[in-house]
Amino acid sequence: MTRKEMTPFNLTAQAGLTTDQAARQRHSDGPNELIAAKKPALWRQIAHHLNDVSSLVLLFAVGLATYMAVAQGGGWTKPLVIGAILIINVAIGLYQEASAEKALAALQSMSLPTTTVRRDDVARTIPAKDVVVGDLILLKAGDQVPADGIVRQSTNLAVDEAVLTGESLPVAKTAVTTADTPSAEQQVYSGTAVTAGTATMQVTTTGMATELGQIAGLLNKTKKRATPLQGRLNRLSGWLTSFAIIGGLAIFALSIWMQNQGLADSLMIGISLAVAAVPETLPIIVTISLAHGVKRMAKRNAIMRRVNAVETIGGVDVIASDKTGTLTQNKMTITRYWTPQQPASHAADQLTASGRDLMRYLGLATNAEIQTVNGQEETHGDPTELAIVRWLAQHGQQRQALEATAPRLAEDPFDSTKKTMATVHQLADGQRLVIVKGAFDRLPVTWSAATKAAAQRVHDDFGRQALRVLAVGYRLVDAQADLSDWAALTQHLTFAGLVGIIDPPRPEVIPAIREAHRAGIKPIMITGDHMVTAQAIAQDIGLLTPGQRVLSGDDLRELSDADFAAQLPDIAVYARVSPTDKIRIVQAWQAAGKTVAMTGDGVNDAPALKAADVGIAMGITGTEVSKGAADMILTDDNFATIIAAVKEGRTVYQNILKAVEFLVGVNFAQIFLMVGAVLMGWGAPLLAEQLLLINVLADGIPGFYISREPGERSAMEQPPVANDESLLARGLGGRLAIRAVTFTFLTLGVYAIGRFGLTADQAPVGMTMLFLVLAIGSMIDIYAIKDRQPLTMTSLRQNPVLNGAMLLAAGVVLLIATVPALQQTFGLVSLPVSAWLIVLPAMFVPTAVLELAKRLGQRRNANRFDLDETPS
Repeated sequence: MTRKEMTPFNLTAQAGLTTDQAARQRHSDGPNELIAAKKPALWRQIAHHLNDVSSLVLLFAVGLATYMAVAQGGGWTKPLVIGAILIINVAIGLYQEASAEKALAALQSMSLPTTTVRRDDVARTIPAKDVVVGDLILLKAGDQVPADGIVRQSTNLAVDEAVLTGESLPVAKTAVTTADTPSAEQQVYSGTAVTAGTATMQVTTTGMATELGQIAGLLNKTKKRATPLQGRLNRLSGWLTSFAIIGGLAIFALSIWMQNQGLADSLMIGISLAVAAVPETLPIIVTISLAHGVKRMAKRNAIMRRVNAVETIGGVDVIASDKTGTLTQNKMTITRYWTPQQPASHAADQLTASGRDLMRYLGLATNAEIQTVNGQEETHGDPTELAIVRWLAQHGQQRQALEATAPRLAEDPFDSTKKTMATVHQLADGQRLVIVKGAFDRLPVTWSAATKAAAQRVHDDFGRQALRVLAVGYRLVDAQADLSDWAALTQHLTFAGLVGIIDPPRPEVIPAIREAHRAGIKPIMITGDHMVTAQAIAQDIGLLTPGQRVLSGDDLRELSDADFAAQLPDIAVYARVSPTDKIRIVQAWQAAGKTVAMTGDGVNDAPALKAADVGIAMGITGTEVSKGAADMILTDDNFATIIAAVKEGRTVYQNILKAVEFLVGVNFAQIFLMVGAVLMGWGAPLLAEQLLLINVLADGIPGFYISREPGERSAMEQPPVANDESLLARGLGGRLAIRAVTFTFLTLGVYAIGRFGLTADQAPVGMTMLFLVLAIGSMIDIYAIKDRQPLTMTSLRQNPVLNGAMLLAAGVVLLIATVPALQQTFGLVSLPVSAWLIVLPAMFVPTAVLELAKRLGQRRNANRFDLDETPS
């Protein structure tokens, strides 16, 4: 991460601040706590959610329906239904914003309630929020650092900075000696954890001025942009609204001019048509589809915190993934070893006699433990030492059993200066075994020229493979040796060998990366780790392909925005990056018109998670801050789960498109039907009550269950939907046109036959026939819409809930058309047998037309493929 410039400071006296000094400093700087952005008033939040086109359409529809209820006695069903839909949509939006605010609340909760400070030359426990600049804080292993500061005194101090940097290994810290600008190894940061040693730190910054506070500031400023679906639905709603208003005005004018109807009657017809053009149930069907997607994703280890992200994840172009724990197993593992007795290195699972000795020395000089508690693995110790314990377990060994044969007598702990650790063990023959493990170039080994050259060659080879190298030496001393003289004990060691350690890739990640590439998605790695390690892992899993390259955070910060944008497509791995770098990478891809998913687990990831179109937090290793800022949480911390979520998201989006096709096509037909009938002098062929029944009952109820359709087989073989791609792209506009034209001519024809062919200008007969064909026919053709492939018995049976809803809705429509009391309520009449002989087959005409269009389209595509494959 990028460290801010340190402000000038004076070294506090060893006695610490006085009470008066601390009080003055707190009055000057304020409390040591994080401050959330001011939350807007509730009415402003509601107004914000009513300001999009779809909500304005619903508000308009509520107004129209209320007018009909008050002025025309049309009943209160429609305003109540539309109003309920509007309230639900606003409530969902408010809930999503409240969930997002939990991110900063989690960040605030990271501050410890108390800490130990030296004031007036006395160590005392005070609330962490009362810590001030200049305070001397006493730290020990297990403590959390309460503010940013410098290390004044330390003994083997190591700090876990993963929440800020993403790096899994603790960082050794040393003490400052002067008030000059300290190095990174002499600074500690708020929110980090002490893993080893003790220290006295002097506070230099508190509250929002700390590194943690800067992240909180980014979190306050970073805004989530609208999802692609929201934009597309807004554009569709605006288009439909304009079309509805034009249609309503047209029929209003035509009714007065051609039918000589009164102003009130003409207005009623215009309002009815405008209301019919608005698919009132579409917003709630979209919400149901997204909610169903949430349930399906939860079964696949992806918990969605923001409902709209279900659709967005299906349209991602770029997945920016952290390395540790997502692409890798987050388990440091010994993969290779070498001893002087063998010419080449071996895989860790192929143990030679000298390799077994090397493993024994490592096991004896290790303090880590792995235990199983209630079926769950619990680890204690440094990640490197845990790798040694796992190597022992791989070969049926245990550290405790080794120590029983050679009990430990003394230990010289790891020190960041000497970069080694030493232990002394009692052997059965009375001698004592000294073991030293650590950095290869710090072991005091007595070398032969050949052995040193061979060891150096293997060491460098391990480094090129991004393996962390650990060297081991040993020595036998007699029982009289002074166990406190470590300098004497650790001289003239015999070299035992080298081990190479790495956090290995998850095996399921490699096929997931391949599937992402097939789906047109670019996976990139953004990590705080070293470039060599990141590059090696990325190459192993297939993420770093020929032509792609690695960029460091330092190099990234040297690039202008224009230069970075030009190089963006060629960069697959970013190493040693800061929180602001991560946001810049996300926003650069967004500026290029791409939808970006970003994974992370640390506090430093939270702003980028919030800025991304889909922020993905780790459920196992993730902090509460990252989870609070994210849209999706992986319960298994697995990249492959993201690809599974993409597939589910694409299924949800496809089902939403099917709902649009199902609802909008008939709405257009209703407009053309009403205008066409008036132009031909027939008057309005449907009443407002009948339009309401068709829109809410016949279209709405089956539409609710289209969300349960399984995904199309080709879902992951298509490129992502572009941000500027219309809802009507990929053939949807053509299918809507076919459906609207089919229903328009069919319903006009049925109405004319009933009114003029079967009867002598009896409008109620034609109206009843039209009502049945439009209501039930638009339900039946959902089967042609719900699958892009030709209809089969399998596809008919694969959504039983939809079948049940269809039968229920069709049954209600038939009851209304046949029960006298209901007929009278909705302006219908009983039909003669001759009318039923026309109505029943007419109901299936739209489905037959759509199925015919599918087959013709398949034949054209097959012919085009054959022509493309024909040799010239």
